[in-house]
Amino acid sequence: MTEFKPHKGKLLIAEPALTGDVSFNRSVVLLAEHNEEGSVGFILNKPLEYFINDLINEISIPFQVYNGGPVEQDNLYFIHRVPHLIENSIEISDGIYWGGDFEKIIDLINKQVISENDIRFFLGYSGWSSLQLDRELSSKSWIVVQNDYESDIINKAADAFWKEKMLELGGNYLLWSNSPENPSLN
Repeated sequence: MTEFKPHKGKLLIAEPALTGDVSFNRSVVLLAEHNEEGSVGFILNKPLEYFINDLINEISIPFQVYNGGPVEQDNLYFIHRVPHLIENSIEISDGIYWGGDFEKIIDLINKQVISENDIRFFLGYSGWSSLQLDRELSSKSWIVVQNDYESDIINKAADAFWKEKMLELGGNYLLWSNSPENPSLN
């Protein structure tokens, strides 16, 4: 698997060495923005115990909420693949969009016009200041890979996603794919 430079739309795969990092251990992050000012992304594989209807009383359908990262965890964020239904969306890449008119989302969910296959909600986001992500990449904390799933990234199984990426990377990463989350407890 070829390693890429960080760019919005790419995936960041946490190196196995990040085992002590509570926020990013075994994380797969979708980069929503990457420029000279910094980077923003959302952890795709860490579901929370909450559903959107637990957090937003106006929503009647229980869509899973994910931990998007350690920044602003009291704020709700979302990515989706229905920009034709949600105004003011920002394209990340490959049919994936970020944000938009939240009042419209409430209405569309309640009317069952959009489903959980169309949108993913996060509490918080992952953020890096200018050059911070580049330093972390230099120290081998992350692997940058192509998002081969395009807009289907929303439907990727949360729990096994990191393991799946380790298997795809192959080589020395194969050993880590079946290791316990905290190897020191083995």
